[in-house]
Amino acid sequence: MIERYTRPEMGRIWTLENRYRAWLAVEVAVCEAWAELGRVPAEAVKTIRDKADIDVERILTIEETTRHDVIAFLTSLEEKVGPEARFIHLGCTSSDIVDTANALLLVQAGELILKDLRALLETLEDLARRHKGVLCMGRTHGIHAEPTSFGLKMAGFYAEFARHLKRVEAGLESVRVGKISGAVGTYAFLSPELEQKALSRLGLKVDPHSTQIIQRDRYAHFFTSLAIMAGGVERLCVELRHLQRTEVLEVEEGFAKGQKGSSAMPHKKNPISAENMSGLSRLLRSNALAALENQALWHERDISHSSVERVIMPDSTILADYVLTRLARLLSGLVVKPERMCENMERSFGLYFSQRVLTALIAAGLPRQQAYEAVQRLAMQSWETRRPFPDLVRENADMRARLGEAALAELFDPAYYLQHEDAVFTRVFSADAAEN
Repeated sequence: MIERYTRPEMGRIWTLENRYRAWLAVEVAVCEAWAELGRVPAEAVKTIRDKADIDVERILTIEETTRHDVIAFLTSLEEKVGPEARFIHLGCTSSDIVDTANALLLVQAGELILKDLRALLETLEDLARRHKGVLCMGRTHGIHAEPTSFGLKMAGFYAEFARHLKRVEAGLESVRVGKISGAVGTYAFLSPELEQKALSRLGLKVDPHSTQIIQRDRYAHFFTSLAIMAGGVERLCVELRHLQRTEVLEVEEGFAKGQKGSSAMPHKKNPISAENMSGLSRLLRSNALAALENQALWHERDISHSSVERVIMPDSTILADYVLTRLARLLSGLVVKPERMCENMERSFGLYFSQRVLTALIAAGLPRQQAYEAVQRLAMQSWETRRPFPDLVRENADMRARLGEAALAELFDPAYYLQHEDAVFTRVFSADAAEN
């Protein structure tokens, strides 16, 4: 299932082949930096660039003996490069290579996720603009409250996902750093100058202070940004699931020809995409907890974080790519039912006008609590007798006396609730909104 919605580029990032190639890119950058500083002959670096290559099966075979993946990787390179391989990994520790390569991989994956988010924002904006002015019932606690528009609903989700975009961008910048600082970060056999030269070749920033590793608050920042985004995905999916309930049915997921909803009940059309994404969003959030737990390592480093990251780095980025791509497709094919929205608005007999009547009575001089009780009595009468609330207000002699016929004639127009819709759209979709 995931392959149907995940771009091949994301899967390729996390192959062993690409992982080792990232390691090799770091090793070559360090060699080039050493050559620039005059420590390694330029001819040796050329030989390394020309001959060094990745043989995944050979590395794995060597690792069966070494039980150390970086040593197996280096041994394989030595077999290919020959004597000049002595300059590879000069002064480095394994984490110089692995953590810096992790940054390269996370940046590749993060850039794809940002593309997904921007595409989703385009889809949400289109949905919001197409349904601007389409009245629907606003609900609080699952109960009819006051009218809104479906366009405003989608504009709200757009505003949220614009914030998710900013958070993921910030999280990505947090991990866009490398370190070539040696066994405990003191540059004993390296130098800050060499580190700067190597990392600039890789397009990475220097971690101002690393130990044997890049500190994992940076990773926690990135993965929690994905987790918060996943919370937004689930919030939107829960909304769509509620709106597809039979009793509501204001939207439906697209249902392909030949698609089946139930093995037992041929009539079923279930919100399976939204349900799937709700579940996967929980996985993304739980992976963030693992990233948070990875912050507290022993002294300058232990290895307890490594096994966790081998799982959450590919899993979380692949899942994020999947849910964002699938959500955009769901929204692009969403069936919106304005006529059903109108029907549902009448299911509460116009009770959503209650605050309008309340404020009119207060404006006419009636104390708030007295006005509230008067409106509430008519509202409960409407609910119990199933008579339209506006009719009961118009028929009530006290209401007519206090409000007057002219005011009563204007109180019950649903368009009143969208009088500031344009202002909200301007705030959400203006260029300035992108900065907030």
